[in-house]
Amino acid sequence: MTQVPETPVALLHGVGLDASMWAPVRDALKRDSVAIDLPGHGRQPALAEPTTLAELAEDVLARLPERSHLVGFSLGALIAQYIARFHPDRIATMTCVNSVCRRTEDESKAVLKRLEAAESDFPATVKASIDRWYTGTSVPESVVEATRRTLEANDVESFVHAYRVFAVGDAAIGPELRSIQVPTLAVTGELDPGSTPDMTRRLAAAIPGAKSLVVPGARHMLPVQNADVLAGAINDFIQESEGERA
Repeated sequence: MTQVPETPVALLHGVGLDASMWAPVRDALKRDSVAIDLPGHGRQPALAEPTTLAELAEDVLARLPERSHLVGFSLGALIAQYIARFHPDRIATMTCVNSVCRRTEDESKAVLKRLEAAESDFPATVKASIDRWYTGTSVPESVVEATRRTLEANDVESFVHAYRVFAVGDAAIGPELRSIQVPTLAVTGELDPGSTPDMTRRLAAAIPGAKSLVVPGARHMLPVQNADVLAGAINDFIQESEGERA
């Protein structure tokens, strides 16, 4: 009897990072997986003009496996939500990691302030990001420095175009969340100051049947800080979803 190939896990990173951030999670998953560079990141051409969440998602969609368990981190989570809403046939399950959702007025003001800072002083933005993501964690300094080098290597204009989508993308996809029918897990770190536990609970409440998980002690770089915990949660969710369909 012909064995049906395993549905792969596809991983989407966040603003200013690249596919390499997923290496610890891919090792821990022990599943067929692929990590994809977002437009303007990694090996993809820099973004030379403003873009939209829809445009980023369509670009990513063209490079995804035909069908996958889609995992998105931060901006990647917003892209995953767009794909799950408008191309559900391509998605078996969706896991949104450290995702923003329906920012409050104060939360929107805070991210727009960070966008302005990136336009005026990119080196300071890199430092602030590293501090916000890693302060108080036990992540090895060599890993923190690798993240810093990835951020510093960004084309600044391209970064700003992508960050603007991150800053407003939750407002664009927010009204569509109730129409997502893909099995969904929303997960974040207890101490993430930007993609907060409240946002993860908002996301799970907005998508029918979605589940939420808050990882104790974790900050924004959950896939790096707690790769084993995240991989375990993804595996458990996939197995549970496949069991329900069977």
